[in-house]
Amino acid sequence: MKKLAKGLLSVALTTMVLGSAMMGIAAPVKAAETPTKITLLGTSDIHGRFMPWDYALDGPNQNGSMTQLFTMIKEIRKENPNTVLLDAGDSIQDNSAELFNDQPQSPIMVAMNEMNYDAWAFGNHEFNFGLDVLDKVSSQYKGSVLAGNIYKENGERFLPAYTIIERAGVKIGIIGMNTPMITDFEKGTDHLDGLVIKNPVEETKKAVKELEGKVDVMIGLMHMGIENENGIPGTGVADIANAVPELTAIFAGHMHKLVKKEEINGVLISEPDKYATHISRIDLTFEKKDGKLVLTDKEATALPVKGADGTPAVSDAELETKLKPFHEFARADANIVVAELKGMNLVPKNEIEGIPTVQIQETPLSDFFHEVMLYYSKADVVAHQIDNDKAKLDVGPIKKKDIAYNYQYAGGEITVYKVTGKDLKDYMEWAVGYFNSTRPGDVTVSFDPKRRASKYSTNDFFGGVKYEIDLTKPYGSRITNLRKLDETPIKAEDTLKLGMNSYRMEALQAKGGALEGRKFEQLWSSKDNTAFGETGGTIRNRAIAYLKEVKKGVYEPKVQNNWKITGMDTTAPERKDVVELINAGILSVPKTADGKYTNIASINIKDAVTKEEIAELSAKVKVDAAKFATVKTKGEFYHQLNEARKAAEKSVTPPTKTQQKK
Repeated sequence: MKKLAKGLLSVALTTMVLGSAMMGIAAPVKAAETPTKITLLGTSDIHGRFMPWDYALDGPNQNGSMTQLFTMIKEIRKENPNTVLLDAGDSIQDNSAELFNDQPQSPIMVAMNEMNYDAWAFGNHEFNFGLDVLDKVSSQYKGSVLAGNIYKENGERFLPAYTIIERAGVKIGIIGMNTPMITDFEKGTDHLDGLVIKNPVEETKKAVKELEGKVDVMIGLMHMGIENENGIPGTGVADIANAVPELTAIFAGHMHKLVKKEEINGVLISEPDKYATHISRIDLTFEKKDGKLVLTDKEATALPVKGADGTPAVSDAELETKLKPFHEFARADANIVVAELKGMNLVPKNEIEGIPTVQIQETPLSDFFHEVMLYYSKADVVAHQIDNDKAKLDVGPIKKKDIAYNYQYAGGEITVYKVTGKDLKDYMEWAVGYFNSTRPGDVTVSFDPKRRASKYSTNDFFGGVKYEIDLTKPYGSRITNLRKLDETPIKAEDTLKLGMNSYRMEALQAKGGALEGRKFEQLWSSKDNTAFGETGGTIRNRAIAYLKEVKKGVYEPKVQNNWKITGMDTTAPERKDVVELINAGILSVPKTADGKYTNIASINIKDAVTKEEIAELSAKVKVDAAKFATVKTKGEFYHQLNEARKAAEKSVTPPTKTQQKK
């Protein structure tokens, strides 16, 4: 039977071939090979987020973490076993990861090994703690470490420029580069001693030449954003893509931006934002043609840890178990008591719900940070930001996490610059652009919607000086009566020492910044080796040291009254009604359409009131809107509405004890 079947099959095939030939159709010799798909996954700027937890604040944070990414990575590996996992740097700094620099193991290295990362390109923050620490931490990693544009002084590469990874017969060259801006970032330290930082564009070209003929495809793994940084050529991957079209794709990083997919000069680029909130995915499809592998398709995207409905990815339980000892160690550190706060809370309670007191008036909290900055920097004037509308520090124990909660920029330091009085005032005028101008009848301070929603969503506070902010005046002319603490006026030509965060200064000096193009002599930095170093020099750690060492564990604040905002009517009787109606949940503080940003417009009592507002608020108070038929202004309406609300509350008499028993 088997012989007969084979014979029949042979006849059938012969007939098919002959028939095809007679019809002019070429007979298939063999089936086409299935295309090979390679999936490349890229993370960057994880900054210590090994678990879904903010260790400095000691609270959960499910916006992104390595354990959540691992859940996603496992699913992608199931979908395509031919997956490569890469990281573009800035992994071992922030979120208390530096606590483990002097411990036997780094949780980041444990996580990267468990997740089976294939290659890791160093970022600038990898060098924050010096080469000895970097060597100790990175030596724990089992994959390839890359830094192609960093050399030793003897001309040898500090680390390899590339590695070759093979999946399903496809050889992939991964080329790693770091931002050349690292020389600026590490100025004043010995962290780059013995190293030479070279142009990543030229070094990528060199690596490509070395890889030619050895790989089927070349991928950039680069701790650089797309655009050039501060307008300096060769600091963005767009320059690399334009100069090196041999690259198929680039995983970018450093700039903390989400770039799902961009193509420059035929090179695909993806950047996964920051803090493990996304993972970039690049899919490459290969087919064999004339015995050679040919790339036939490429796609890119970035996958979020949080779904469209806000649901976060599940944290991988096995990896969490591995990381639990590090988790507990970091949490314990955050809860160390460093001092006792006596006398008064550092942030008064919000007078109006939805308008954060900490942003609209001088508080003992902002004075405290200025006190710390002035003490260590010896500057004439200092500036900082409190990027937390819910800032709070009440009388009682002060823990390390309380400092972090109230000063949330982990890397913030004090750098002192030599500036003029004009430079200072121009900076201050930019800072108070955070507020809207006020009109007659405005009874609340409000925030400019664009600034409120921008990267720089907090305004800057200035210590060591006295001043007023007059919001009736136009942008650029609001800082009035600027003077030193001894009441000496600050003149445009005066020379001053300004202490502030260098990252903010760089933004001010960049294109479009308030101090665009201006150069300032840098006099000192708290992160200098001769000062307190990368870790000890942060404002957070200076604040802790100040409480422990200078204040001997007891802090009792004094109200300074160095600045205030003017330009709104705080004496109008109707303002009290506005405050009470807002706090009672009847009147709302204006917010953006998506509800994300509050207090974007001032409440005005002289504006005409609409029938719609009367109807809406009357319904909330449960009174007849007809009562207010004759009112014309909002202030008049708010007053009468509040009186009606109070009257209605009084009319509801509490039950007697006899009624309660019944």
